[in-house]
Amino acid sequence: MRVRRAELSDLDDLVALEDATFDSDRMSRAQYRRHLDSESARVLVASANHRRFLGTAVVFFRKGSRVARLYSLASRPEARGKGVGSALLAGVERAARRRGCRELRLEVRTDNADAIRLYERLGYRRFARIDGYYEDGADAWRYARPLDAALR
Repeated sequence: MRVRRAELSDLDDLVALEDATFDSDRMSRAQYRRHLDSESARVLVASANHRRFLGTAVVFFRKGSRVARLYSLASRPEARGKGVGSALLAGVERAARRRGCRELRLEVRTDNADAIRLYERLGYRRFARIDGYYEDGADAWRYARPLDAALR
């Protein structure tokens, strides 16, 4: 499995995966386009080969902050449980470390048991709950992981 930075030529595949993965809180084509060119964002893709997308991750950086924020992590249903999420998170953490970040934070739906298990297995710790965080009114857990801990 290969994790790489997304390119403009990936835009159609990114939008298709977003639409197939999420029922709400989807990123639009325009948002992806903006993030692909942004200094404050990094879009990564995992693939079995150059054109077979298995998953994607979007991470945001804020100027002057040492905290990166995982905005989105998505994988195709048939790729779940096969290391795609772990590989993408490792790529996000590497990108954040290169930017001088010391911590990665994220939000996850309180009812997303698979994602919660992944994050906790990889050393992320829950530190807050946000009521009504998602577009559909669902609540979120906030997680964080120090990046100067075990380098993977």
